[in-house]
Amino acid sequence: MRHDRRQALARWQNCGTEDLDVLQTIFWSAGASRHALAQRLAYSKSKANAMVAALLDEGLLDEVGLQESSGGRRAETLRLSETLGVVIGADLGATSMQVAIMRPDMTLLARHRETIDVRQGPGVILARLRGLMRELMARCGLPASKVIAIGMGVPGPVDFASGQLVNPPLMPGWDGFSIRDYLREAFTAPVFVDNDVNLMALGEMYRLQRNLPNFLVIKVGTGIGCGIVCHGQVYRGANGSAGDVGHICVDQAGPRCHCGNQGCVEAMAAAPAMARMAIEAAQRGESEVLAERLQASGTLTQEDVAQASRTGDVAANAIIQRAGNLVGQMLASIVNFFNPSHVFITGRVADMGPLFLASVRQSVYHRSLALSTRHLEIQYAPLADDAGVVGAGVLAMQESMASAGGDAP
Repeated sequence: MRHDRRQALARWQNCGTEDLDVLQTIFWSAGASRHALAQRLAYSKSKANAMVAALLDEGLLDEVGLQESSGGRRAETLRLSETLGVVIGADLGATSMQVAIMRPDMTLLARHRETIDVRQGPGVILARLRGLMRELMARCGLPASKVIAIGMGVPGPVDFASGQLVNPPLMPGWDGFSIRDYLREAFTAPVFVDNDVNLMALGEMYRLQRNLPNFLVIKVGTGIGCGIVCHGQVYRGANGSAGDVGHICVDQAGPRCHCGNQGCVEAMAAAPAMARMAIEAAQRGESEVLAERLQASGTLTQEDVAQASRTGDVAANAIIQRAGNLVGQMLASIVNFFNPSHVFITGRVADMGPLFLASVRQSVYHRSLALSTRHLEIQYAPLADDAGVVGAGVLAMQESMASAGGDAP
């Protein structure tokens, strides 16, 4: 049976609480059988079967393939129906952005990534973003009316209720700008905006099928931020600024940060800080590799440090170790306070390889209480660069389902 998207979405918006529970459970489990669904929701087998049958008939669910046999008849896998439409995920960073078109089960249909400078302001950046969204939809052969919702991450503090940035240090000119209104000029779908690291945390939650209730995602790039998952939910704080750990002081005599304070970990260990240390090392004659790169290009980047480290350059290794130790110093305080089970590190530091990760771990384990680190795992985020854009898609689906029965933003 073919289903009209508008009819399916109208049914979705009018779903009862139990129907939404079924849809959300299937979404977060990345597909489930009727038996697994009944177990997770504590429903009887007959009740789960009846509800699934109704949702299949309404075009809200699809049956897609058989699961592995556990000794009996192989069960059909259930997922949110692709006839509902698609979601658009956008991951905006300080120096790059990624856009993706995804089905309701986060299956990737099209993706694009490019370098940007977010300081160009919302007019330039969002015009390009909106154009990319249209191009990707056209590449998929889909009209704008097929978009269920748009999720977007930005590198700054966000008032989640309004979807607006609030005094973002890395984004001059973006304060109070309505991203929702701008994107709605091209898409009638609801738009949800959040901090980029929160979306990375959502992406990892989706990968883990919500099986880790308390963990952190630390992004180290142009800035440093933290996504906090507490009791299976992203924690945003009273005003949306939870996780702004880049401005925790690690050295009162350190350099002045763009926030106005001195010794912030962001000013001493983020990508620009590593680039600055590399230039200083090259100018002091401590590294022939970095000096040659500086002479050739006139500047150095975090990527230059990573590449020099891979050749065994002593100065580059020292920069990476120092940055990792400082991030670990900051993180130790968070670990003592929050006691997460896992810390996932992402951002451009992933290019630094095992040396950065080892330095973070050493600093955390040295400075944290034994009980806080007894079962703590610190690793690079498995989703890596995809975490943000997947999280943006998850945000779009999650908030759309949560707003069913009411008006979406």
